[in-house]
Amino acid sequence: MTPEELKAMQEEMNKVWHDMKKMVERQETEIKQLGSAAPETKAAIDAMNTRLDEIETKLNRPGTGGSQSQDNAGVAAREAKAAFMKWCKKGILTPEESKALSVSDDTTGGYLAPSEYVNEILKSIVEFSPVRSIARVRTTNQKSVQIPKRTGVFSAAWVSEVGTKSETTGLAYGVEEVPTHELFALVDISQQDLEDSAFNLESELSQEFVEQFGVAEGAAFVTGNAVGKPEGLLTYASVGETVSGAASAITLDGLISIFHDLKDSYARNSTWLLKRSSLKAIRQLKDANGQYLWQPAIANSSPATILDRPYVESIDMPTIAANAYPVLFGDFRRAYTIVDRVQITVQRDPYTQATTGKIRFIARKRVGGQVVMAEAVRKLKVSV
Repeated sequence: MTPEELKAMQEEMNKVWHDMKKMVERQETEIKQLGSAAPETKAAIDAMNTRLDEIETKLNRPGTGGSQSQDNAGVAAREAKAAFMKWCKKGILTPEESKALSVSDDTTGGYLAPSEYVNEILKSIVEFSPVRSIARVRTTNQKSVQIPKRTGVFSAAWVSEVGTKSETTGLAYGVEEVPTHELFALVDISQQDLEDSAFNLESELSQEFVEQFGVAEGAAFVTGNAVGKPEGLLTYASVGETVSGAASAITLDGLISIFHDLKDSYARNSTWLLKRSSLKAIRQLKDANGQYLWQPAIANSSPATILDRPYVESIDMPTIAANAYPVLFGDFRRAYTIVDRVQITVQRDPYTQATTGKIRFIARKRVGGQVVMAEAVRKLKVSV
């Protein structure tokens, strides 16, 4: 037997043993639920057991590697098989039997003691800006939303007892229109991968679509240019700014200034929006005596705040640098409106890539976002 044939036979043994393990577990479940195993389950286990015997017999024949070490491997394989079957049925092993299930070398029983395959994918954290949690969100069944807006006000006037009253002019209205834009993602997966994968790939793909759409729209809500995507809080020209008071840093004076530059009604419901690194810089601010200005929230068992207002960390906010805008502060629920037109939908297309043996999955979503009340939010500019 050639080395290639020997390897193929060992791989077949490994596969049969994986299948047999699953069938033994199925048999145990049937016995617990029904009192006895189904005939087809018993038949499948017997067939797999027979096949394993056949493979072992072939591996132990002279000429399959033929050396004393190969003969020892056959003995080890039989011992490992017997030990593993006992474990499947009774769940206990003697020290000698446990030793027989050594996996240090495939040729001495490792193929008969396969590794456990965990049906879970390890994933690193994917960060996105949680603007939805602080903005106003509404749904629509139209291509856009128009929101009436007061653009001018009149002034009340005093009049004497018999004075003439004239019209107080200045009251005017306009409209803010928030269009919806389309997000999409397209992924091709082979038909065989879908059939053979230990995972439900379609379900896994749906979760990935949700996650990556969250990343894309979160970035647009902060820095979008309104060209085929939402308009970002930082790119809206009418959002006012306050300077930090230093050419390349955030200062406590700058934070106090932006807090008081906002109108009272907005400040009472305001939130800070900034990157985690900017939060770190604020926490490290010290006074002339080297004392930290940040007072930990744990001291009084209240939520962490900056100048008594809550903060939200956003991965898409700029880092601290000269002329950058690392901090937004305001009443985001009044300042920014998010409009959902179509939630995430996934289309399964088996035809477009049929000749290549692939299934195409196309996900799409329609969403809009726009600053509708610029005076309700301000941005901090790193500048003198």
